[in-house]
Amino acid sequence: MFTISETPLDLAALRALCQDNRAGGFCSFEGWVRNEHQGRAVKGLDYQAYVELATIEGQRILAETALQFPVIRVVAAHRVGSLAIGELAVYVGVSAGHRDAAFAACRHIIDAIKVDVPIWKRGHYLEGASGWLHPTA
Repeated sequence: MFTISETPLDLAALRALCQDNRAGGFCSFEGWVRNEHQGRAVKGLDYQAYVELATIEGQRILAETALQFPVIRVVAAHRVGSLAIGELAVYVGVSAGHRDAAFAACRHIIDAIKVDVPIWKRGHYLEGASGWLHPTA
């Protein structure tokens, strides 16, 4: 399940979607809005998405991950709209029979989301300027 949300992400609900009695390992990633970008002080971010395509691409990534890794459940969600410092922007959760698969699949999903899902972020800097931010490794 991949979702785009205009409201804060519910961590407990997302984590619950990964729970399964067959799972022995769980890995999650939480991406938060931080207060700097490339040495510049940031006061917040605006996330924009082509929601229909982002949802399709996100679902594709999760489906491919489920085929590529021995996972049990995969979940990802991304916020859009204006987010303040410290707010949760993206969540990935993976349950698997063993930890190695959960770790590898989780990393694979977040890396693919950053590259393939049409979601853009605009940073607002403390000095008053704004600019589009590009993913970094």
